[in-house]
Amino acid sequence: MREKIAVKPRQGGLSPAALLVAGAFFMEFIDGTVIATALPEMARSFGVEAVDLNIGISAYLITLAVLIPASGWIADRFGARRIFTLALAIFTLASVLCGLSGNLMTFLAMRILQGVGGALMVPVGRLAVLRTTPKPQLITAIATLTWPALVAPIIGPPLGGFITSYANWRWIFFINVPLGLLAMALALRIIPDIKDNTRRPFDLPGFLSTSVAMVSLVYAMELMGAQRPQGWLIVGLLVPGALALLFALRHFQRASHPMIRLEAMRVPTFRVTMYGGSLFRASISAVPFLLPLMFQVGFGMNAFQAGSLVLAVFVGNLTIKPATTPLIRWLGFKKLLLINGALNVLTLLACALLTPGTPVWAILLVLYLGGVFRSIQFTGVSTLAFADVPPEQMSYANTLFSTATQLAVGLGISLGAIGIRVGAAVSDWLDISAIPGISFRLAFVVIALICLVGMVDTLRLTKSAGSAVSAKKT
Repeated sequence: MREKIAVKPRQGGLSPAALLVAGAFFMEFIDGTVIATALPEMARSFGVEAVDLNIGISAYLITLAVLIPASGWIADRFGARRIFTLALAIFTLASVLCGLSGNLMTFLAMRILQGVGGALMVPVGRLAVLRTTPKPQLITAIATLTWPALVAPIIGPPLGGFITSYANWRWIFFINVPLGLLAMALALRIIPDIKDNTRRPFDLPGFLSTSVAMVSLVYAMELMGAQRPQGWLIVGLLVPGALALLFALRHFQRASHPMIRLEAMRVPTFRVTMYGGSLFRASISAVPFLLPLMFQVGFGMNAFQAGSLVLAVFVGNLTIKPATTPLIRWLGFKKLLLINGALNVLTLLACALLTPGTPVWAILLVLYLGGVFRSIQFTGVSTLAFADVPPEQMSYANTLFSTATQLAVGLGISLGAIGIRVGAAVSDWLDISAIPGISFRLAFVVIALICLVGMVDTLRLTKSAGSAVSAKKT
């Protein structure tokens, strides 16, 4: 029996809990990307090479990957309000300690602590909103929760560069303190106190096997994106990672109290968003990685020019938000995801046609439309995932979805790096390597094809898929 103390959303509006969780998500997501442009300055402070600080990003991602699968059990056992507030406290404290770090090892330890807070914050916050939002208002709630994941990778690097240039890199972390304290005070007031009154035991074999799988797979993905990947080490991580994942899946099907139940995979709409949706999330995660590189390395722009252009994606994400819910209600999930998915593929291919001589207005238009279509698709996929999941399965489905999303983000960056190498090999083979930025442009073709493959699953949806949420009449 579940105890629910719900905060009812205003009619036709958003619940305060959804707005608070979205704000916390933004703080957490942006911290994963904002330090990218600050790495050289941070390295000078620590007396190390800038490349050595990549471990700070990797450690953060790996900590998220390890702890996210356990977040559902923790929230059910101790309550969503308590755990969400604790996650904010851990994240805020770790931010202060990151800013005060005087050497690389201290900074690494604090990034791991920050990852602990982030791993609890995202899935637990989403779960609190999912369980207390009526189905007809789920589209608006999910749209609110997804914008941080779309916006943070775009504005994070330029923001980090601005703070580093005009203040000090430590303020990247100190700025979280007032935001974190305010969020904690609000969380204690408006986050619903949801927990499971039945004390199910902690699934230690499931946790250990998923930890080994996630650490191995995420780190292998990080290595795939390296400039000089070590094939033997990647294989040495992929093999035990895959075996641990297979063991975990088998264990979850047989255990009496598994950490993650797989029943939600029997729901057709959830299954589609896990398979094809993961490929889509991986492909769009590569875009913020590829665009700045193509503009700077391929086209010879400076960091400010490249960052200014990429902000057009953010503008597209932002301006389409009010229209996303009406579009879903008008077209329904299947038709929207097919039409908009095709448009998303076309904008990725359009990026492959950009050259140093392309007018700025044309570049901005392509990036703006790309932001529009990726925002609609991201919101549509994320909402459909939970549209037909029964309330009693929501905790497990949320944990599974969060884990798959984390893997997709790591895979997307690796796919972007692999796409660049494939593009370089193809351009050498075709003897067109002298064309400016050709390897990056061909990488967009690779990403577009992956996105297209991810759309195949959408064809399996029925016309009425997610109708309880979309209210689309068939």
